[in-house]
Amino acid sequence: MVNNVVIRENIEQHMSELKDWLNETAYVELEEMGDFFTRRINDYEEHMAIWSRAYQRFAQVLPSNVKSILDLGCGTGLELDEIWKKNPNIEVAGVDLCQSMLDKLREKHIDKKIKVICEDYFQYDFGTEKWDAVISFESFHHFLPKQKKVLYDKIYQSLKKGGLFILGDYIACCEEEERLLQEIYFQKRKKSGIPEDRFVHFDIPFTLEHELSVMREAGFDKITHVESMDGATIIVVEK
Repeated sequence: MVNNVVIRENIEQHMSELKDWLNETAYVELEEMGDFFTRRINDYEEHMAIWSRAYQRFAQVLPSNVKSILDLGCGTGLELDEIWKKNPNIEVAGVDLCQSMLDKLREKHIDKKIKVICEDYFQYDFGTEKWDAVISFESFHHFLPKQKKVLYDKIYQSLKKGGLFILGDYIACCEEEERLLQEIYFQKRKKSGIPEDRFVHFDIPFTLEHELSVMREAGFDKITHVESMDGATIIVVEK
């Protein structure tokens, strides 16, 4: 199943366009994560609309018997918009660094069972065997392997037995893309003198092979679903 997943239909074209974009934005300095999204709150949902099909599919792969969800990097809740259409009674805890994003989420879903937490999810206590599902959409591709391993360990411990972790994220189409973006990421951090403990907004996606490898290291050895659409890859793993 995993071997047959096509991350990009035309890798050569994608890599050419990516390199052009990197050249055009070479002068742009990195922004801290929370600041980046706060400055873009007004056009965030319009920008993210490119993944409208993926949001719908993300909701479809969530089983109907799920009652409680932890959403990491929830933003304004575009994935939750679709999930609540399917099951309006699901209880959600949404964690995000950007308070303005969380405010918009609450405004949209004032009638839903949701707790919003403005916090760094690396520091937030997920609990132990607490959630039916942990989800995240387009958030984890900003982190390096050691950081992701910390997250996946926490997620694994926080899920009930049989619970699901559902990831929708930017996955590198090839090792060249993964390597190139990490090289530029480190160059930009060094040039700006940004400390290692500060999160910045820059895409450093893993290949699917490397992403699943880190998940397996955390204990996720049962992959139940993988598919990719419009540049977003959906991965479902069971505890």
